[in-house]
Amino acid sequence: MKANASSSSATNPSEADLFELDLASSGRLPALPTAFLSGKDLDLLEPLHFLKPGELPGAPSTTDRAALAEALKSANQAYGVSRADELAAKLADPETHVVVTGQQPGILGGPLLSLSKMIAAVAYAEALEADGRKAVAVYWVATEDHDWDEIGRTTLLGSEPEKLTLGEDTEPLKPVGDRRLGPGIEPILDRLQEITPGGPAEERLAVVRETHGADASFGEAFCRLMAAVLGDRAPLLLDSQLPALKEAQKPHLRILIEKRFELDDAYQRVEGQLEKRGYSPQVTPQPGVSPLFLIHEQRRRRIEWRGDEAYGLRGLDDFEAPVSELLDVLENEPARVSPGVLARPAIQDVVLASSLQLMGPSELSYMTQARAAYEILGVDRTWTTLRPQILAIDSRQVGRLVELQLPLQELFDSNVQSIVAERFGRDFVSPIRERLLATLGELEAPVLELDKSLEKPLQKTRDQIVRGLDNFTSRVEAAVTRTHETWARRVEQLSFALQPDGLQERSLSTAWLWVRYGPELIDAIFSGMRLESRKLDVVRWDRKT
Repeated sequence: MKANASSSSATNPSEADLFELDLASSGRLPALPTAFLSGKDLDLLEPLHFLKPGELPGAPSTTDRAALAEALKSANQAYGVSRADELAAKLADPETHVVVTGQQPGILGGPLLSLSKMIAAVAYAEALEADGRKAVAVYWVATEDHDWDEIGRTTLLGSEPEKLTLGEDTEPLKPVGDRRLGPGIEPILDRLQEITPGGPAEERLAVVRETHGADASFGEAFCRLMAAVLGDRAPLLLDSQLPALKEAQKPHLRILIEKRFELDDAYQRVEGQLEKRGYSPQVTPQPGVSPLFLIHEQRRRRIEWRGDEAYGLRGLDDFEAPVSELLDVLENEPARVSPGVLARPAIQDVVLASSLQLMGPSELSYMTQARAAYEILGVDRTWTTLRPQILAIDSRQVGRLVELQLPLQELFDSNVQSIVAERFGRDFVSPIRERLLATLGELEAPVLELDKSLEKPLQKTRDQIVRGLDNFTSRVEAAVTRTHETWARRVEQLSFALQPDGLQERSLSTAWLWVRYGPELIDAIFSGMRLESRKLDVVRWDRKT
């Protein structure tokens, strides 16, 4: 249900070539994940182990997960996860491999990457079980986060991409798990209904409406919808505000507080190692700043260390208290203390004794900094890897790409006008541009020999010529596009569908895809996803309507 081979820009590429996209070699991954996939600089992840694409993790560590498993059973039953009892029993078994991933709970199931992450975790767990080992997938629903721009927007696809939002953030810094969807969800649901076909799609739309009432919390709406979308293959959904999880985190968060100076030194050491290798830290270094947050007056604020025995909160210059009081808060009100991105991975792995943590490209990049917390907590048997990335494409879109002989890489790398101009051989400007720039280059030596003060005027002249040629090139491309309007429109429609409002995985609504295409899409993703993260997984399925 997918095509993967080698990329080609030949005149008549094969169908397999059209759908081939190597994420690493095409420059679509950050520097660190690209290096890890090539087997380079893996020591920058230690004590974590990097799992090569197509492989499975080694033996897990063990811990007592019984209390957490029991709480997850109840929570997942309430979400409608059909195998909640079975999955929770697996989690309670200390010999079970745990595959974990997660994301903030966006509206309408979040963008496609939320669904993709869930399915990837389940796929790895199923692969471990096929290898004769017990395994369970856990999805960490990051309800303690407060990134409104991420959770409060979605992109639907009607005749063109439509970016919809819940409006302005009226409660900044308030954890998403403490917030309700509110009346802003209604026009979004109405618009989803307007572009929904009849038949079974209406039944799925009813599920979305039922889970996304104005009074529903973000976490509840997300978990109930994803349980319905994935059915019998849903993972265990772990709300990061679950009381049993907060209790399990307490001793490990205490260590990060008590060993705050040792942890700060570790962060600075690993960040220095990154810079020596020529990498920029994914998270801006902040010496003296804790990787933990505290809920204060319903706002989640980063903890900052003030001297040896006091702490403050970012944004509150007049707030300062003894660290001993922070430890008391952790002990008596653990729901108020939460890990940030540089502590959360280690907390997840020590609490769950996870075998494998699946990370996106940016997440994997900051694991080189997050490993400092692993050192402090003594976590050394966890594997991490880059998650598979997918592109969902139906049979009609497949046919159109084949008809146009348009490789995905060309579609993603160029705008419509450039594609049309290149395809129909009407690029009059580039050869002349190259000759002009070469001629200007020949001027440099004699001009500077005559008078070095002419260097800046020469560069200014060159820049003006380049800008003029760029503007003229756009006009030529527009003229070619008008001449081949039908062909261009087909390319534009494909671009809308496959990269709406940016990358499809990062923008297109999970609910829209599920409502529109149903369980056939879910089956196609499971069938088409490989445990191989270098290349884009092109997930194809037959479009029935």
